[in-house]
Amino acid sequence: MKNHHIFPDYKYKEILVEKKPLLNDKGQPVEGLFNFWISLNNPAQYNSYTTDAVKEVIMAFREASCDRSTVAVVFTAVGDKAFCTGGNTKEYAEYYAGNPPEYKQYMRLFNDMVTAILLCDKPVINRVNGMRVGGGQEIGMACDFSIAADTARFGQAGPKHGSAPDGGSTDFLHLYVGVNRAIESCTLCKHWSAVQAANLGLINKVVPVYKTKEGKFIRTPFVTSEMVDEWGNPSFGAFKTGTAMQEAKRVAEECTVDLSLLDAEVSKMCFELAMTMPDCLSKTLESVRKKKLEHWQQNSETNRSWLALNMMTEAKAGFRAFNEGPKNNREVDFLKLRRQLADAHPWNDELIAMVLPKG
Repeated sequence: MKNHHIFPDYKYKEILVEKKPLLNDKGQPVEGLFNFWISLNNPAQYNSYTTDAVKEVIMAFREASCDRSTVAVVFTAVGDKAFCTGGNTKEYAEYYAGNPPEYKQYMRLFNDMVTAILLCDKPVINRVNGMRVGGGQEIGMACDFSIAADTARFGQAGPKHGSAPDGGSTDFLHLYVGVNRAIESCTLCKHWSAVQAANLGLINKVVPVYKTKEGKFIRTPFVTSEMVDEWGNPSFGAFKTGTAMQEAKRVAEECTVDLSLLDAEVSKMCFELAMTMPDCLSKTLESVRKKKLEHWQQNSETNRSWLALNMMTEAKAGFRAFNEGPKNNREVDFLKLRRQLADAHPWNDELIAMVLPKG
């Protein structure tokens, strides 16, 4: 048999890549068939991807596409806090900020990563083990299916931190949740719980991961069970606040986090996919993916150029604020920034220093 891998002997360093046996509906391994797990491996920084990690994700999806024994790709991350929070803000702030030509080359890699997911010859399941925010939301939406822990949250961060969600969210999100919800998420950067994301059609399934001392799984205590708020707006699954949030933290502290049900649901979907004609499955995915690709291929290159130039102004300020600010204040002083710009203050280092968080 011909070997179609570009780098057949490559040893992954930034991410984890593993072929796991396909399990049947009784949980038993199926001889000769596997699932290809690609896991981001930067849990200390909420699985944000570095430049080198992006390169490896591209290679891993290419390897998965060429692997004859692979049924499905599972795209996930290490730990239980985050699937991915996007690009590595430390790298952004300390290397790419103020350097548009370099960031433009980085965005070439990022675009290739999204395209590699969209063009994968195998179905791709996003196993959402925690936060899926910013660029993490975008690479998650490029996948075909999403199964999430009910502790996950979904959303954008761009306009709050000096960027625009042009790595896929402005292309894909409205296809999932409609234009109004997409605009709300992309601009205000408010996050949805996993329950809300499922109700909006963003993800396929939600699975509990909190386990009590008695060994019983319970739904996350951090979201509400009320159907509507006092004004009649949909409230089911919204994040709790105030004393209710404090009580939720107390309940969570008495539990352990167990991702076994999440893995079981992912395994179940992989086997369901295996019980289809492989070429018919692939063609169906290609046809449905065209809706995403129409937007992505039309916009990704011009977005790349704008995002690079933005590294001289708002991104330079926003990423530095997130990287250098104190834990409880990682945003620029938005009102001071707007006042200075209203007075025609030029975008320069003096302006950035004026609006960075103190402390």
